[in-house]
Amino acid sequence: MAVAASASEKKTGEEAEGEQKAAADDQQKVSFYKLFSFADRLDVVLMTAGIIAAIANGMSQPLMMLIFGKLVNSFGSSTRSNVIDEISGLIIIYEMVSLNFLYLAIGTGIAAFLQVACWMVTGERQAIRIRGLYLRTILRQDIAFFDTETTTGEVIGRMSGDTILIQDAMGEKVGKFIQLVSTFFGGFVIAFVKGWLLSLVLLSCIPAIVITVGILATVMSKMSSSGQLAYAEAANVVEQTVGAIRTGRREQLKYNIKLDIAYKSSIQQGLLSGLGLGIALLIIFGTYGLAIWYGSKLIIEKDYNGGDVINVIFAIMTSGMSLGQASPCLNAFASGQAAAYKMFETIQRKPKIDAYDDSGIVLEDIRGEIELKDVHFRYPARPDVQIFSGFSLHVPSGKTAALVGQSGSGKSTVISLLERFYDPDSGEVLIDGVDLKKLKLKFIREKIGLENIYYGKENASEEEIRTAIELANAAKFIDKLPKGLDTLAGEHGTQLSATSALDSESERVVQEALERVMEYRTTVVVAHRLTTIRDADIIAVVQQGKLVEQGTHVELIKDPEGAYTQLVRLQEGANEMKNTRDSDIEKANTSLDLGKSMRQSSSLKQSLRRSLSRGSSSSGRFLTHSFGLPGPINIPDIDGNYDQESSIKKDVGTGGPLKVSIKRLAYLNKPELPVLLLGSIAAIANGLVFPAFGLSISSCIEMFFKPPSELKKDSRVWSLLFLGIGVVGLVASTAQNFLFGVAGGKLIQRIRSMSFEKVVHQEISWFDNAANSSGAIGARLSTDASTIKGLVGDSLALVAQNITTLVAALIIAFASNWILAFIVLAVSPILVLQGIIKKNFLEEGHRNVPKEMRRPREPRVRLGLVSGAGFGFSFFALYCINALVFYIGAVLEKHGKATFGEVFKVFFALTIAAMGVSQTSTMAPDINKAKDSATSIFSILDGKPKIDSSSDEGTTLPTIKGDIEFEHVSFKYPTRPDIQIFRDFCLSIPSGKTVALVGESGSGKSTAISLIEILRS
Repeated sequence: MAVAASASEKKTGEEAEGEQKAAADDQQKVSFYKLFSFADRLDVVLMTAGIIAAIANGMSQPLMMLIFGKLVNSFGSSTRSNVIDEISGLIIIYEMVSLNFLYLAIGTGIAAFLQVACWMVTGERQAIRIRGLYLRTILRQDIAFFDTETTTGEVIGRMSGDTILIQDAMGEKVGKFIQLVSTFFGGFVIAFVKGWLLSLVLLSCIPAIVITVGILATVMSKMSSSGQLAYAEAANVVEQTVGAIRTGRREQLKYNIKLDIAYKSSIQQGLLSGLGLGIALLIIFGTYGLAIWYGSKLIIEKDYNGGDVINVIFAIMTSGMSLGQASPCLNAFASGQAAAYKMFETIQRKPKIDAYDDSGIVLEDIRGEIELKDVHFRYPARPDVQIFSGFSLHVPSGKTAALVGQSGSGKSTVISLLERFYDPDSGEVLIDGVDLKKLKLKFIREKIGLENIYYGKENASEEEIRTAIELANAAKFIDKLPKGLDTLAGEHGTQLSATSALDSESERVVQEALERVMEYRTTVVVAHRLTTIRDADIIAVVQQGKLVEQGTHVELIKDPEGAYTQLVRLQEGANEMKNTRDSDIEKANTSLDLGKSMRQSSSLKQSLRRSLSRGSSSSGRFLTHSFGLPGPINIPDIDGNYDQESSIKKDVGTGGPLKVSIKRLAYLNKPELPVLLLGSIAAIANGLVFPAFGLSISSCIEMFFKPPSELKKDSRVWSLLFLGIGVVGLVASTAQNFLFGVAGGKLIQRIRSMSFEKVVHQEISWFDNAANSSGAIGARLSTDASTIKGLVGDSLALVAQNITTLVAALIIAFASNWILAFIVLAVSPILVLQGIIKKNFLEEGHRNVPKEMRRPREPRVRLGLVSGAGFGFSFFALYCINALVFYIGAVLEKHGKATFGEVFKVFFALTIAAMGVSQTSTMAPDINKAKDSATSIFSILDGKPKIDSSSDEGTTLPTIKGDIEFEHVSFKYPTRPDIQIFRDFCLSIPSGKTVALVGESGSGKSTAISLIEILRS
């Protein structure tokens, strides 16, 4: 009971520590300017040009207010005059104003183009650079970093998800934010010039907006960090499950728990976002109400006119709205800063053992003398477990030393220290009398023969590689592989299976190969099978981190109570002991179990993920001082090789993507249908807010030129009406963002969970495809599910809102003056056309982006230019239509077909309608990404595994006797259809009997086991 309680307390402490660390991570983010730490000179030029263009673009709206104020005064004066000459003079003014609108359209179009193009290009360039630096830094870290600070799943999640958030925070949204800030300050300058007293009164409302936005950004940052942490942990579960193919149900439960945490974070984010925007709308419309009332008072009591009041109101309004529009930018900045914290921390991390460090001693000649002197060591991941306490070992040059001992005794740790995967806490590891820490790491590792041939020597020639594989006796089986040395062996080499035993001839050949490799080299061997190391010059017995015996096999075997003798006795049995002793005295030939050494060869790959501290190797590693030859050789029994080119062609996400209907996507959200309906009602109410504002403000413009008595009375009514519009905006915006946040969050959670469940029940051959590796699957679940939310969740809300805005605005326009509305509507397709052109170009650019992103040196320059052109054209078209509206309005008024009040109502209505259309067109890139992501996700969901472990179909036997029979079995691996593994294979295994499968490598032994386990069919 005491032990159990202690373990429980320990576990609770670890969980608490993990929670504290997670909470600390939630509150940490980099400063905004540090996001641009990796910009080069070209990026600085692009950002400078982008800043200037964004400021110019932002000033366009305040400048439009000046033109607009002049128009208001012109219309107002015409209502007070019945002189025909006055109207003729106004026509000239209107023409000049229209020409000013045209000039403004040209300048704004150019500025908007440069703003978006420069920031998109530089954001993409810097994001690619950050992604590359992060990967390079990850690859240079010491093993301890992977033991204690990160996992492969987290790395994948950050590279696929966090870099997108960082790019979003340093790309076009920066230009948009600068544009909005420029509009904010420009509006206030114009407001104070035109009416400082009214501006001061309205200015008192701005701190409330700033405080609201500031609190919102802070809270959103914490919510975003919490969500990203949960998704990173979920990505780690995916990597562990797919990489190690663990028990599906348990990992599915863990994955769903992480998704639930992220879901709760997302709905909190939606609620806070909607509430913040709603409060901003309430303050803005409340400010309008105050402005209408106080502006009317100033017109009556002070020397103000309607144009000045409108200038001040619209300038302050534009400034206030720019703050409200900055909320998504601030949200993106907060998310990017939080995402950048861990990535930048990793990039700036200097490992204690740096594989890229060029400093250190380079020995002219290495004799190969190895010595561990008084070494004390603990693994960083297990600081409470002492591995070595004063461990010492000396291996003379050219000798072979074998380390033997039970699992966990420290044998593999010796190899890790020699390879300098870790440094001892104290003591020294010496090569030719020089401390390993003082030697150039890259140089010494080039002298180590271990695993992959090419990794052992950079820039190795084909002749050198060929010589190495021939020395290792691996050339024969490598030449038989489909692509030779270029054949993909699968994630963690899972498509290569170890040979469990060798016939005498194969054993002799392998032994000779190893002896050739070990000749004139200092060799350290770690093995459990003692028969493989009987000829070693030195056998060192390690127990509990200490060297207890040392000598040759003949010397050690003479002591019947010695530690080595006991190991031999345990392994070979008492009867074999005597024969072994006699045969060894006579210098009998040794044998080698290559199956053991094969497992060694994969352990280095595993160490990068799970660390050597988690279990000792059961096989040999060879430390040499010559050209980087491989250690133990993998003789494959290949379980199927993946043809990358053909697979890519077959992949639905790359070749001709299948179309996924929005209806099918919406069906995934069917359980949230009531929530979506309520959210749509809220979106409709939200869509009515700005048409109601346009109608109200145009009526107020006409009101400013009424007699003082009427002006005083009407101003109170309109002020209260504006406040009511603000209340509706608060309720509708909060409800819309929260409800669609719930629906969208559930959609992401459901898609991720369903996709992951489908993945864990796929047959083994599905994972042979490199497109279905743990990294690829993790990236697809991470990004695709989130992107799909934009198609069904956020976009649906925006579509409902904008359609309502468009319909309401058109009704107001036609009800006010159908002639002017028809004329303006006839040219409004220009706005629609720019949206379509922009959408089509973005679609083409987006289709090409994944191919370009596979080559990180090719930034999306073309997409940035096209997006900038579309953005610039939208502003150009908008201002041109403004010019046309007022010119046509002047002509209609001249002929008695319109009043200035009707002209303003049509103008505001169609301007608001254009805003809705332009907002919808900007959804094009998100919609296109969502369609591609939907295709990717449904390719997983629609995949029907040939062997489905989740299926309940099939016969269930009441009792199983255990008779196994193969009847005329023919089999080919799906990825190697040209190679016949079984042809009319028959085998009967009676119940209760033991049958041994023997044969050459590749004969089909492992395949038979896979068929029995129903891993293959």
